[in-house]
Amino acid sequence: MKILIINGSPKKDKSDTMHITRAFLEGMNEVSENDISVIHAVEKHIEYCNGCFACMHNGGNCIHDDDMRMILEKILDSDLLIWSYPLYCYGMPAPLKALLDRTLPLSSMAMQKVGERYEHVGQADYSHLKYLMICGCGFPNSKHNFEPAKEQFRLCFPSDHTMITIPESPMFSAEEAAVVTVPRLSLVREAGKQYASTGEISSGLIKEITSPMIPEEKYAEIVNGTVH
Repeated sequence: MKILIINGSPKKDKSDTMHITRAFLEGMNEVSENDISVIHAVEKHIEYCNGCFACMHNGGNCIHDDDMRMILEKILDSDLLIWSYPLYCYGMPAPLKALLDRTLPLSSMAMQKVGERYEHVGQADYSHLKYLMICGCGFPNSKHNFEPAKEQFRLCFPSDHTMITIPESPMFSAEEAAVVTVPRLSLVREAGKQYASTGEISSGLIKEITSPMIPEEKYAEIVNGTVH
């Protein structure tokens, strides 16, 4: 399987969330070897979308001559897109959002009704793609944090999508937290194995992975420096 990781963190490989993503890929590779590529959005020259819709009228050619041409080619050549990023203001970091906006050339101006909403008709064939969101945040609770990011991902990729959201993710970069992060990464590896084998992750395993690693109050005390 060709897997493209689109990393939205400005910390690149040192991202807290990338610890989770790497564990997931380790699990997938236990089932079968995969062809894995990584794009760090912050490293790429990606102009902002002008909203001129030229790309939707002329076969996908954008007015900007930047790295998005190459990125779109890699997207279409992949089987699985992993959107790996930390939660910024309840959504994506700006470099990743700019990249997502610039995927507009994959669609045409024509619209069709799908279920209860309208969607643009594609002018490139990306029906083979599957989508996975791996998102971490610095707060100790999942509720009232990830909902906007999850809804955006669901609307952008309404089919073949899977989402993993993990609170307290800065602990993955803290050696002293290994007593709780190592077991959690083991669960993430198991999720990768399940996904590689079946294309899905069991709801029970998702619930375990997305729960706080330590009690919310204790985590807040550590962050606030008030642990006694």
